[in-house]
Amino acid sequence: MSSSSPLQNTIAIVYDYDQTLSPYYMQDDVVFPAFGINPEKFWKRCANLVQVEGYDNELAYMKCLLDYLAMDRPSNEQLKQLGAKMQLYKGLPEMFEEFKLDLLEERHLAAGIHVDHFVISSGLKILIEGSRLRPYLREVFGCEYAEDSEGRITFPKRVISHTQKTQYLFRINKGLLDMSQDVDDHMPDDIRPVPFPNMIYIGDGPTDVPCFAIMRKNSGHSIAVYNPDDPSRASFRKCYHLAAHADRVRHIAPSDYRRGSHLRLLLEEMVNEIADRMLTRGKKAGEAAVAQARPI
Repeated sequence: MSSSSPLQNTIAIVYDYDQTLSPYYMQDDVVFPAFGINPEKFWKRCANLVQVEGYDNELAYMKCLLDYLAMDRPSNEQLKQLGAKMQLYKGLPEMFEEFKLDLLEERHLAAGIHVDHFVISSGLKILIEGSRLRPYLREVFGCEYAEDSEGRITFPKRVISHTQKTQYLFRINKGLLDMSQDVDDHMPDDIRPVPFPNMIYIGDGPTDVPCFAIMRKNSGHSIAVYNPDDPSRASFRKCYHLAAHADRVRHIAPSDYRRGSHLRLLLEEMVNEIADRMLTRGKKAGEAAVAQARPI
């Protein structure tokens, strides 16, 4: 790395939300109970929009929510308050506090290496903004509603489908977290703030396949997680298929974020391996710079 290149000293851990950080879909968890919406009827209506009328999945649920709440639409601020009630998997948000204390070793910290956390979701960004996780996240990317002059949600402002989620991996990779910045602008690999080998993506199933594929193609790291309390084993089978048959991920683990769990061990080992590689690379770059500066 030349002296003019930016420091590539960030390790990014990127999470899906539904079924990855929480055992529930966020709508079922907090939105439907708050507004008396029948989940079965809601999702059936969404499926009809997708299968009969050709809607994209994410636009279907956003339209249905607006339709159901037509008489008394909430504000984004009201939705944000609901986010505080969202249920999380075991070990969250405590893991993030523990990571602050002992995820990286002193030698890593001395070299300026740090870890940033991100969420990329096809759910509602505003709910995650209000969740207990938000203080620990560098940035959240999710679907958004615009508001009218009275502050009530009116129309989809941003929609992130499972295929569009990959765009946000590249935003993290290039450091273009401001939505006004064009993620398609060319940027050489050696000046991207978070190279893919310094990134870990955690998701739960087929909707994460595009992100898993990007990580695999670019030497990033991925973990597929499943709900260990799912008696049907459907959650586990999704992950098993991704690893054993689809060759999308190398690692699967139960969604248990507590210290000592399989998932925590994987995350901690991956982070330390990446950090050690950063140190080695930095040392070699330093030695090369010294050698170049020596008089002949």
